[in-house]
Amino acid sequence: MSEIPETHKIALKEALEAAGGAAALARVLGIKQPSVFEWQEVPIRRVLAVEKATGISRYRLRPDIYGSPPQEADE
Repeated sequence: MSEIPETHKIALKEALEAAGGAAALARVLGIKQPSVFEWQEVPIRRVLAVEKATGISRYRLRPDIYGSPPQEADE
């Protein structure tokens, strides 16, 4: 098993803070609190829901899956 990148851990911490803690995030996601406490990074199947609940971008939460954010077109 590979090491979890530090950027993923930091993004998870930011999401938890934005949600008001692990218990609050678990409630919003409709899952049990211990599940969230076990995360070292946001699980792939939860990224979009965490993004919606916290405002932390999927590109920040899991850049290994979503890559870099799309660049806005110059007008």
